[in-house]
Amino acid sequence: MSTLPPAHCRTVFITGASTGIGAACARALAGRGWRVFAGVRRTEDGVALAAGAERRIHPVLLDVTDRTQIKQVAQAVSELCGAAGLQGIVNNAGIALAGPLEFLPMEAIERQFEVNVLGLIAVTQAFLPMIRAGHGRVVLMGSNSGFLCEPFLAAYGATKHALEAIADSLRTELRPWQIEVALIQPGSIKTPIWDKSRSATEQLFVGLPPQCEELYAAPIAALRKMVEKIPAMAIPPERVAQAVVHALEARRPRTRYPVGLDSVLGSVLVRWVPDRMLDWIIRRVMGL
Repeated sequence: MSTLPPAHCRTVFITGASTGIGAACARALAGRGWRVFAGVRRTEDGVALAAGAERRIHPVLLDVTDRTQIKQVAQAVSELCGAAGLQGIVNNAGIALAGPLEFLPMEAIERQFEVNVLGLIAVTQAFLPMIRAGHGRVVLMGSNSGFLCEPFLAAYGATKHALEAIADSLRTELRPWQIEVALIQPGSIKTPIWDKSRSATEQLFVGLPPQCEELYAAPIAALRKMVEKIPAMAIPPERVAQAVVHALEARRPRTRYPVGLDSVLGSVLVRWVPDRMLDWIIRRVMGL
């Protein structure tokens, strides 16, 4: 297993750290003595994130879909870290869009893969030399939708299912250097991603053809009700941050971290319950 230096000597890079899970991870790790480079999309988000962090959080403007910017940021971080390298990277940046797959615009599907999968791979490739130099670890932010996907989340679930494969393959590929790879699998979390998703999804529905509403009127209404209930059922992002801390600091980290009752229960159901029965359970829970 990889051996990490004391907390005050550790450095981590986190993508998608403006709000939600990424911000919670940045604050949790900074509070434990880590130096945190936090990828954010806006300067004001970085200023808010760094406030009160005793100069341990260093915001960095980063769009994970911008390959040139990724290389520039990686170069800058490499120069700051020097031979010590990085002790961790947390690939957290992601977006979620919902809708019937039959009518979901290809541009929306491509955007989800560009951010959630291709952006993650590009960032990982750029930072792996620093991880190798620092005997660090790689953390990927998956989802319970990656192993048990709900209706109307096919595109989002597909991107998170891709991370299941990436985690398995990368974990074995990096074994010669004792670089650990962990996949975090949150369930419903109280983060702005669902507010953004609800807004983006409503905009998608406006542009969808009339037959979409005709064919999927009842399921879409059920979906909207479910999304409205998510904040009440969800757990705070700090719970996910605890899993990330364990993945980065434990002597023997787990390969997967289901977080939240729905994720833990889902991981059990998908192992033992037949697909048709699972379909029935999901329809009942969602009111379909």
